[in-house]
Amino acid sequence: MKVYQSFIARLESGQRRVDVVELIKLSEVLGFDPTEIVDKLAKLSE
Repeated sequence: MKVYQSFIARLESGQRRVDVVELIKLSEVLGFDPTEIVDKLAKLSE
């Protein structure tokens, strides 16, 4: 995933939200299951 350091910094600081496509790419790079995050977010919105 080729991104600028400023992009990562904005994600980490909460200044920018991650869209679904970015979430999938991040999960591939970082090695986590994106459905776990989506499930947790869905439960929070109930």
